[in-house]
Amino acid sequence: MREAYPPRRQPIRQEKRLSQQRMKISALIFRLRFWIHALIFFLGFTAPWDRWLRLRMDTNGSTWLLISTWIARNGWLTFTTATVVVLVFGIWCALKSAVARTWASAYLGPATVQSWSMHGDTLMAAGPYRYVRNPLYLGIIIHAFALALLMPPSGAIFALATIVAMQLILIAGEEKFLSAKLGELYKEYLRHVPKLFPALRPRVPSSGERPNWLTGIVGEIYFWGVVLSFLTVGWRYNTALITQGVLISLGVSLIVRAFMPRRS
Repeated sequence: MREAYPPRRQPIRQEKRLSQQRMKISALIFRLRFWIHALIFFLGFTAPWDRWLRLRMDTNGSTWLLISTWIARNGWLTFTTATVVVLVFGIWCALKSAVARTWASAYLGPATVQSWSMHGDTLMAAGPYRYVRNPLYLGIIIHAFALALLMPPSGAIFALATIVAMQLILIAGEEKFLSAKLGELYKEYLRHVPKLFPALRPRVPSSGERPNWLTGIVGEIYFWGVVLSFLTVGWRYNTALITQGVLISLGVSLIVRAFMPRRS
């Protein structure tokens, strides 16, 4: 007669260890997210692979110019009109991203938005979080479309694909963290509120938080600087000037971030 052996616990331990490793990787990516985003956009603007692979591409040409030329060649619009239409699209993307992130930051607070660690003290279900679960990450994706117009074509493709992938990685890690911290309350929130495509109406009752619009605007000053850059110098149709405005906005935001409180 065979002896009854207890079930092996090794697979359970391995799964637990693997889950812990994944959480550590997610936490590290979250901590470095600002610098990872900065690196992605830097590579998008410089597109070094065009030189490494000796691709026959005009590295001085922008995606804005390419799209405008393509529209004109197909006879849909004149080149001048196409250029204006693409510029308006860039302004719309820059403005939409600034509004989305400011709205979210006003409720969540810049200290939490810029924190190096994930936090799950309470469920945020106010402001934009009643319509979409990740308005901050959605804002980054829309913002990438505005900046992509200023990049070389290959850099724009790289930046857009990588930025979207990065946001999905961040969302997966953060939502897993919040599910573990908040339990069934957050899982119920997940079932009702869309991940990235906002609902037309609020999907959950408000959790009662009040916005602080001043800190929200100051915390997202970089995004508003990009909007201002597109609006003020975009009509000169010079991507280099707009890019300079983007860099100035980044510098100002870094100074502001240094003086803003940050959650530990």
